[in-house]
Amino acid sequence: MQHDTALMPLGMNTVDPGTMDAAPEKRVPRRLDGRQKAAVIVRLLLTEGADIPIEELPEDLQEILTHQMADMGLIDRLTLDAVANEFVEALEGVGLSFPHGIADALTTMDGKIAPGTAARLRRAAGVQQTGDPWPKLRKLDAGELAAFAQSESTEVAAVLLSKLDTPKAAELLGLLPGPTARRITYAISGTTHISPDAVDRIGRALLTQAETRPPTAFEDRPEKRVGEILNQSPSTTRDQVLSALDEEDADFATCVRKVLFTFADIARRIAPKDATTVARAVEQDVLVTALVAATEPDDVSTAEFLLSNLSSRMADALREEMAEKGKVKQADGEQAMTVIVAAIRTLEQDGGLTLLSLEEEDDG
Repeated sequence: MQHDTALMPLGMNTVDPGTMDAAPEKRVPRRLDGRQKAAVIVRLLLTEGADIPIEELPEDLQEILTHQMADMGLIDRLTLDAVANEFVEALEGVGLSFPHGIADALTTMDGKIAPGTAARLRRAAGVQQTGDPWPKLRKLDAGELAAFAQSESTEVAAVLLSKLDTPKAAELLGLLPGPTARRITYAISGTTHISPDAVDRIGRALLTQAETRPPTAFEDRPEKRVGEILNQSPSTTRDQVLSALDEEDADFATCVRKVLFTFADIARRIAPKDATTVARAVEQDVLVTALVAATEPDDVSTAEFLLSNLSSRMADALREEMAEKGKVKQADGEQAMTVIVAAIRTLEQDGGLTLLSLEEEDDG
């Protein structure tokens, strides 16, 4: 039989003409090498709608597979059945599969061995990071990410900020000096045409830095630890500590203030629409005690903020109870304020509200 190659689809010449012309009883499957068989199986699975995580393969194997699929042309039914049966038999004979090479082994052991150990093994073997680096970066502490944002170029910091979840990005911005935060947020406008490869390279570089840092004894950054301690401290102690920090290390004191959140900060960092949520998060007697104890100027601003943003009925009821309660002890008032602050922090962690950043406060 004469074959008109001009009418054949691209790649048709990869099929053995003798195999196609042979009588059905004399046909035999084509002989395919391993790469060709892999291409056949992948094409078959994709045709059937299977979701194959090909992107998890090393990039060189992804390229080889793609080139091989481009060269395959047509495969007769007999060959397809033979390859599929061989594939099924191979799968049924597998008892346990181990990773290939140190790169795959590190991926398999990710999260099971110490980050420092993984980084050391990766450096020793000359293995680069594989997979998407951004999910791991998103899990890093906002303080560590803020350090990256300050040490890297503005463009890199803009990409980092863009790839974070909104709450984490807002937290990161709140830890940066005002001018730095403004430069980075403006630079986001220039990330429109950045390529996915560039974003991936930036993520890998940042993750490598994170994993090669020596292990530390504390998970949270110093300013966060100090801020959380001062949040639970009496106002007199808090003011004294902050004054001393201003004298010893003004930059550190500024960072602590950005982490710090007290009763006096409520008026500046809670959205008016969330006032009712805050009021309902604590026992009414606790709220009344805190409002009565609010005698310092900033505390008075918070009390007025809460009362003016509640419903008229709720605000009037609170004012009546405040009048009946009269004067309260300073210790009781501070304890009530601490309970309210803790409730707000819990709401924030659970997604019940979002604290306004200091930058938003300044802009407002």
